Amino acid sequence: MQNGYYQATGAMVTQFNKLDVISNNLANLNTPGFKKDDTVVGDFERIFQTFRDEMPLKNHTKEGAKFLNRSLNRVPHIVERFTDFSEGVIKHTGNSLDLALKNGNYFYMVDTPTGVRLTQNGSFILNENGAISTKEGYTLLADDFLTTNNREIRIPQNSTITVDKNGNIYADNEHIAKIFIASVNNLKELFKEGDTLLNMKNLEESVIQMEDGDYIAQGYLQMSNVNPIKEMISLIEVNRFIEMYQKVMTSHMNDLNQEAITKLASIRA
Repeated sequence: MQNGYYQATGAMVTQFNKLDVISNNLANLNTPGFKKDDTVVGDFERIFQTFRDEMPLKNHTKEGAKFLNRSLNRVPHIVERFTDFSEGVIKHTGNSLDLALKNGNYFYMVDTPTGVRLTQNGSFILNENGAISTKEGYTLLADDFLTTNNREIRIPQNSTITVDKNGNIYADNEHIAKIFIASVNNLKELFKEGDTLLNMKNLEESVIQMEDGDYIAQGYLQMSNVNPIKEMISLIEVNRFIEMYQKVMTSHMNDLNQEAITKLASIRA
């Protein structure tokens, strides 16, 4: 068995998975509120060495070694995929329904067909009912939606909208509602649904409703936190790794096999 071939194949698959993550980050470079993803590459043997003292084995070293293939288990693979919630650049738009959150741990709550979700995409519009919603049609929720079951923030037609830093909404200087500004204790519990929606286990019970504070900038958008230069550098590195592993695989399948066949065929009994 050509272990080197399988190692190169596994490593190439890992690079293809990294390429998918980088490509998605670059595709959402201009998506407001998008948070970039990243990966951690490891191998089973390294993980085993870290946790072997906690494994239920009488002799951690000798017995544990039986479960290791010293060649194949050094194949790199993605052991963790995570989201970077650092703040993106704040961009001025002048649109009264563009609302930028000023911190990576603040979120809007929106009502979707599959339930309440979090988002940091502050690009809102008025839907056909005059309610504030995302461009995908998910309505923005007010701070009292849990107690009143009011799922919409409706704005009177042709009124001037003002939103203060606390999330209070005014139409022609008349207070209409207050936006639910949410936070979570552990950002690692969040997982993406699409590009800008976030969910977590027991979402509505787990989020923290923020008190008054400096949360929102009206007329601005928090853009994606993707750094195009870093992503392009990573893209070039991944492509070079793929080319390198492809050459290794070709060498194993063609050159080494051809050499083995030629030498074995020349041996006389």
